Amino acid sequence: MSKSSLLPCSLMLTPLIGATGSLVNALGLWLMFVGVITAFGLVMNALRPRLLAATRLWASVLLAATLTSCAELGAQAWSLQWHQQTGIYAALLALQCVVLEQNEFFQNSWRARLRLYGLFGGLMVGLGLLRELMGYGTLGNHLAWLLASTQAQWQGWVLTADGGLRLATLTPGGFILLGLLIAAWQAWHRPTPSH
Repeated sequence: MSKSSLLPCSLMLTPLIGATGSLVNALGLWLMFVGVITAFGLVMNALRPRLLAATRLWASVLLAATLTSCAELGAQAWSLQWHQQTGIYAALLALQCVVLEQNEFFQNSWRARLRLYGLFGGLMVGLGLLRELMGYGTLGNHLAWLLASTQAQWQGWVLTADGGLRLATLTPGGFILLGLLIAAWQAWHRPTPSH
């Protein structure tokens, strides 16, 4: 990982830990992330040649705030219950757009951008799925919120009647689970010593 990609990746840690208390929150925020970042990249690629270097930062801040606000208004109209669960994490997408623009992420190839979208989405959905399974003992709880379904009382698939480990749904539990997953990844990919 290069130093130029360290800041955008560390900024992605906040929604990764904070918004993945359930599968629905993680999936919804990832979809919002993909929409806002893609729209921001397309518009900035069109505007960048027409802007002076001194005004590029201000234009990107204004554009990112506008697109994120529009996405949040759309999320409120689509499903108010889901939007209330995302909290401040959806608003942080504007900051992520500006940081990615300053690190020249949008000048990369589509393949590099799709790789970031897929990696971030896989982490968000995977961590949300694990935290929901461990914390609530359900799978797909409140999935009707994202589907804008009128059947809002559907509680997903209940796997344990008494719930689960509540710590897994809280932010400290997210850090603990992510740390355990990173440790398992490193242990799995550790090179074996040669004799």
